[in-house]
Amino acid sequence: MLHPVILSGGSGSRLWPLSRQNQPKQFLALVGDHSLFQETVQRASRLDGVQPPVTVCSEDHRFMVGEQLQEIGVANGGILLEPVARNTAPAIALAALHVLASDADGLLLVMPADHLIEDEAAFRNAVTAARALAEGDWLVTFGIHPEYPETGYGYIRRGDALNGAGYRVQSFVEKPDQPTAERYLAEGTYSWNSGMFLFAARRYMEELERHAPQIAAAARQAYATAQRDLDFTRVDKDAFAASPSDSIDYAVMEKTDHAAVVPVSCGWSDIGSWSSLWSVAERDEDGNRYDGDVISIDTKGSLVRASERRMIATIGVEDLVIIDTPDATLVARKDRVQDVKAIVDQLKAAGRQEHLFHRKVYRPWGNYDSIDMGDRFQVKRIAVKPGGTLSLQKHHKRAEHWIVVSGVAEVTCDDKVFDLHENESTYIPLGSVHRLRNRGTELVELIEVQSGAYLGEDDIVRLEDVYGRS
Repeated sequence: MLHPVILSGGSGSRLWPLSRQNQPKQFLALVGDHSLFQETVQRASRLDGVQPPVTVCSEDHRFMVGEQLQEIGVANGGILLEPVARNTAPAIALAALHVLASDADGLLLVMPADHLIEDEAAFRNAVTAARALAEGDWLVTFGIHPEYPETGYGYIRRGDALNGAGYRVQSFVEKPDQPTAERYLAEGTYSWNSGMFLFAARRYMEELERHAPQIAAAARQAYATAQRDLDFTRVDKDAFAASPSDSIDYAVMEKTDHAAVVPVSCGWSDIGSWSSLWSVAERDEDGNRYDGDVISIDTKGSLVRASERRMIATIGVEDLVIIDTPDATLVARKDRVQDVKAIVDQLKAAGRQEHLFHRKVYRPWGNYDSIDMGDRFQVKRIAVKPGGTLSLQKHHKRAEHWIVVSGVAEVTCDDKVFDLHENESTYIPLGSVHRLRNRGTELVELIEVQSGAYLGEDDIVRLEDVYGRS
């Protein structure tokens, strides 16, 4: 059986300020109504004879994965939580062990969660060809037909032809300089390295044990003591952290003598920068892509994305990227967007938070938006989904006022439990044990005013939590 494996561990820093560490690009709707993660899952689910997808993600993103699967009505074949980032080889090993626990002959179709594929029919044909090779014990990678001399991708050089549409891998090569990329394109035997693979779970573990035994041993030990937590599988942190951090290319594919490549031209993009998003997006007659409330005059070749609550106007500009969010705005020349990561590095070095969190932060029970902050106070707009329950908690350094603006909230404050209706308010004293719950069928919205000496999120002592965060 074919088991899609969705690798969802990236941070997407090159798409800042829209992509943040707590909500990276794979969970954003960048090119349609669904997120890149959801598009990847749906693409895999439409293949013949496919099982529910296995997702490997960080613990911080676990609820986002679960909710986005529910939104598109796709069952999960397992959500495996990486306690620490260790690159793709260990992550795929966890997925292989998970599949082998129930399907000794299972095939893995490994796909990053943040890639775009426009020609789904071509992709399906490539999967069919790769599947035939994988059933013959080949470890198959998908090589993208290069459309131009790209210097930002690794390349795969094809060797002898195999049965069907595949070839032996002659070599993997690093990102080339411009003259080398032009030579690769002219020779016609090179493909872009897509980072997608298809092979038997058993064969992957055999080759991993042969070429990277420390990774294989760490993954086996981490998975052997894994525990179920709601819909998630938590592997042992110490065992997994002991694994070397290595990509599947370095750990296995460059060393095995059973590497094959299936070339494909399927409208693929890794959406690795704002300019690459502009290149795959629908544009107007002046080459512009607008999202949100945008007014433009004499603007050409630009990507402009407005935030929910603010209009952007442009006059006489060309080849710009303008990305607005409630707490940060990026303005860059389109040919300089690869340098966005340098901005993120500066934010990290300065100890700032804009690379980590959006102003609106999503939680399993809903979301909150920090709409104002000053010395000793903070104001949040909180939305609690039907059935959502915040943890039973207390704070050592702040008190809170809650004002309900829509819906009915059930409030726990020490030994009292009561309903709070629209236009009603309550006070949560410092140190009180409290909880907010939405037992209704409509969204509960409220304004929270915090006051105190310290207002950080780490001043939360969780006593009970239905989402396992205690």
